[in-house]
Amino acid sequence: MGEFPPQKTQKLQETSVSVRLELHLSVGALTMFLLKAWRQTAFGIYGYLNFTKSGFIEHSKQFKPEDTQTRIEGKNCIVTGANSGIGFATAEGLASRGANVYMVCRNKERGEAAQSKIQSDTGNQNVHLEVCDLSSVSDIKSFASQFSSKNVPVHILVNNAGLLEHNRITTSEGFELNFAVNVLGTYAMTELMLPLLEKAAPDARVITVSSGGMYTTPLTKDLQFSDENFNGVQQYSRNKRVQVALTEKWAEINKNKGIGFYSLHPGWAETPGVAKSLPSFSKALSGKLRTNEEGADTIIWLALQPKEKLVSGSFYFDRAEAPKHLMFAATSGSHAIIDPIFESLKSLSSISA
Repeated sequence: MGEFPPQKTQKLQETSVSVRLELHLSVGALTMFLLKAWRQTAFGIYGYLNFTKSGFIEHSKQFKPEDTQTRIEGKNCIVTGANSGIGFATAEGLASRGANVYMVCRNKERGEAAQSKIQSDTGNQNVHLEVCDLSSVSDIKSFASQFSSKNVPVHILVNNAGLLEHNRITTSEGFELNFAVNVLGTYAMTELMLPLLEKAAPDARVITVSSGGMYTTPLTKDLQFSDENFNGVQQYSRNKRVQVALTEKWAEINKNKGIGFYSLHPGWAETPGVAKSLPSFSKALSGKLRTNEEGADTIIWLALQPKEKLVSGSFYFDRAEAPKHLMFAATSGSHAIIDPIFESLKSLSSISA
């Protein structure tokens, strides 16, 4: 048999390379599709069994009532997003135990109504309203400056404010809105409160309310969702994964400063935020979701426990350490990229370490 001419041989080789490349890309795309499908399925099953009201009732059989009966008179607590939902329940729970509570809310009128109700229901008049838009780094800096002038130690900072916006909205400072509130706002608030938290050492703690949604996604450097096909639910999940990784990073950086850092999943609670941002989910699980108080339970528990019983940098759920990754979800290695993300947040917020 004769040989192919050189030109035809080269063309066959190029075709072979092209086919192999397309096959490789197809296999890669299929693998990613299956991985995402597995994450969603595993999360759905795990969540339905654990994150609902029935999960809380089952887990609460192991709770010790005395763990949340501690009084904390004189301790200063900041709670963001405190005018409704889990944030309100957290502020009320801390106030009922004697704390000085500073409610950080965006809307003055709703904040005042929530403040008045907590004062009335708990009999604690040391509940204060601080108005701040947590989607604005400038606003957070103004709040931090004014609050720092009080020169009081901050014993507990609860980063609760959160947002799930389905449409791509850009803030006046040029940031994607979900990222601005959930990630950059959380980062800026925590970093700017560190000096006051140090004043409360060794009993200071930062509690960041993440979400089980983070189980569905690895950590990514694409903080503001560059894909033109914006997906608010996916962005929210990414944001919540960043919060968990940030908590690890803060624990590492500040390990000798007497500040504990903890993230948690509150479970699936029937909050105004869930009803507004996930109406189908809320309707499908009507009657099966947790109350705001049940959602706030682990936050209160983390705020009251002796620090030697807690592990800084850990993720908690229903008063216990919980895994940060689902089995076979291939997300655990992703936390290795937190350092450049941390530097990026420092740059975007213009906050020096």
